[in-house]
Amino acid sequence: MAEQNAPRRRRDPQRRIAEIAAATERVIAERGIEGLTHRAVAEEAGVPLGATTYHFATKDDLIAAALQRSVARFGAYLEDWVAQRPELTPEQLTVLLTDALMGCFGPARDTQVMEFELYMAALRRPALREVADQYMQLSIDALLPYTDPVTAHAATVAMNGITLRGLAGTRPPTRTEVEAVLRRILTPNPALPTDDLA
Repeated sequence: MAEQNAPRRRRDPQRRIAEIAAATERVIAERGIEGLTHRAVAEEAGVPLGATTYHFATKDDLIAAALQRSVARFGAYLEDWVAQRPELTPEQLTVLLTDALMGCFGPARDTQVMEFELYMAALRRPALREVADQYMQLSIDALLPYTDPVTAHAATVAMNGITLRGLAGTRPPTRTEVEAVLRRILTPNPALPTDDLA
């Protein structure tokens, strides 16, 4: 009788949305974007199919939610990374960024592949491009405490390319290769201008 009279637990829509977005990431990590369906997400999240379609009407809505979640996680990671390293020489920055990139090809590879799939989804989905832009801007902003805007932009573009090549190619780059590229970019060259990008 007490159970019958107990108040029903109210559903938390924001928690449900977060659970579905997290399940979307796991489905993409396992099956790729091609294997993403509302049914697969519902099964992964342990919710009725109607819950996924209620909160996310289309597959693109699911992808957008997962991409935003990924960007938010990346932003929090970078904020913490910079806070723990208030000052770095160019050489220290080169070594630490190489550490981070090499980690993408080890145990964290599956997560990196999933995040790149989400990022690359913006190629054919214009609605995702503003969120995808945040990836680049977060990286640039994280480098600004250590270098000028042009160098921060160049290093970000290089790291993006190195990571994509390492994930999609036949072999990941070696530590020596990564350090050589980043050292070339991050070592100050007084002959080059350091103005903001136009």
